Amino acid sequence: LYILYNSPVGFSCNPVLNEKKLQEVDSLWKEFETPEKANKIVKLKHFEKFQDTAEALAAFTALMEGKINKQLKKVLKKIVKEAHEPLAVADAKLGGVIKEKLNLSCIHSPVVNELMRGIRSQMDGLIPGVEPREMAAMCLGLAHSLSRYRLKFSADKVDTMIVQAISLLDDLDKELNNYIMRCREWYGWHFPELGKIISDNLTYCKCLQKVGDRKNYASAKLSELLPEEVEAEVKAAAEISMGTEVSEEDICNILHLCTQVIEISEYRTQLYEYLQNRMMAIAPNVTVMVGELVGARLIAHAGSLLNLAKHAASTVQILGAEKALFRALKSRRDTPKYGLIYHASLVGQTSPKHKGKISRMLAAKTVLAIRYDAFGEDSSSAMGVENRAKLEARLRTLEDRGIRKISGTGKALAKTEKYEHKSEVKTYDPSGDSTLPTCSKKRKIEQVDKEDEITEKKAKKAKIKVKVEEEEEEEKVAEEEETSVKKKKKKGKKKHIKEEPLSEEEPCTSTAIAVCLFLIIDVHLEGPVLHISIYFLYQK
Repeated sequence: LYILYNSPVGFSCNPVLNEKKLQEVDSLWKEFETPEKANKIVKLKHFEKFQDTAEALAAFTALMEGKINKQLKKVLKKIVKEAHEPLAVADAKLGGVIKEKLNLSCIHSPVVNELMRGIRSQMDGLIPGVEPREMAAMCLGLAHSLSRYRLKFSADKVDTMIVQAISLLDDLDKELNNYIMRCREWYGWHFPELGKIISDNLTYCKCLQKVGDRKNYASAKLSELLPEEVEAEVKAAAEISMGTEVSEEDICNILHLCTQVIEISEYRTQLYEYLQNRMMAIAPNVTVMVGELVGARLIAHAGSLLNLAKHAASTVQILGAEKALFRALKSRRDTPKYGLIYHASLVGQTSPKHKGKISRMLAAKTVLAIRYDAFGEDSSSAMGVENRAKLEARLRTLEDRGIRKISGTGKALAKTEKYEHKSEVKTYDPSGDSTLPTCSKKRKIEQVDKEDEITEKKAKKAKIKVKVEEEEEEEKVAEEEETSVKKKKKKGKKKHIKEEPLSEEEPCTSTAIAVCLFLIIDVHLEGPVLHISIYFLYQK
């Protein structure tokens, strides 16, 4: 078994002397405690030293890309192929490449990792002729060279510049707003009417910088900054202004603030042009789809273009609306339909009811453009232009859907019919001219009599129905009363039998007389005296 060890100084091939000790992986580190013990297990067979840092950098970059260097090929062909022994490699990918190109059996396992760790710890004793100071210098130089190589590898694809530029642009906008508000409020004490006349902030600051005091507006020429009508209005307002008088020192400080505002706004325009150029160089298709500002904000929010390319379309659609999303999930309401992508021009020009659909479609196409820009080798924006044209066509069909008629299925759209003007010819009706009655008076009287007879018959039928219904209701009420009286009689008879024996004398009269006897006993105690009162009640 041979071990291929690549160090910053060069490549080394080390055969294993005692393979039995490799079976105990956990205790293998004890065999590399001293250089003497290490030489008993591993012995140096061949060492290919690098001449300088550039050669070491070339060899290591080839290994990172999965390629074999010329020097490494020579070493492997000379020693390992002749010995017909397996080769232990630290990287599995490198082992696969060696097996394909040189037809050598390669091994990669935890035992190999422990061996590599042991060789690294005792490298000074195993590789003769290399001083520790030289080894440390080579390690440091190779580390610096590799980091520089990685940065220079894709200088145009460094999206960190975009992240910093868009963040600075947002900060400049905030500072400009604060400065302009302070400038308007400060100068408003001296000339308050100027803020209402001039609405543009940059023009306001330039006018203020050119004139200064309110008294100088009468003799100042502002034709380069303002149109003639506005200039005349400013001069007229300066003569009758209600502002207070300020000193020259105050005017100097205000003018200094105005110069700051003008310089920051000029720098902002330069920064915006720089951002446009960088976006067209790094992500041209994304710039075509959503614009440079929205694309840069998406990249800054994700961290980099590669991180953004890993996101799904649904994530890109709501990127920037995380607070609203989690608030909706917590309260079980509707989730947001768009985040930063809402500021794209395609979403902005749609009607409110179609914004959700367009943002979803735009997010899907934007993700394709992001992945094409991140992983594609071509730097053209043809794909972005094509997808944008498709989205614009889809947007037109959605906007025209309200005009078209919907077919029976409700999904497919029917063809619009051509409008044809149908003129209706109306003829004159001469019957309205005559004032004479069309029928005689006798016929009219006969018709009225017939109508009266019909109404009387209907009224009689209604009365008969009402009477029949009333009689039926009276019969029902009488039956209910009879049943209730019978029940009461039965209850009264039972009580009478329990209280008294059968009465000997029964009242017999010609007329039917119902006699009810109620016995009420009132017993109450007042001190030592017991009162008993009996009441008899007769009801006829």
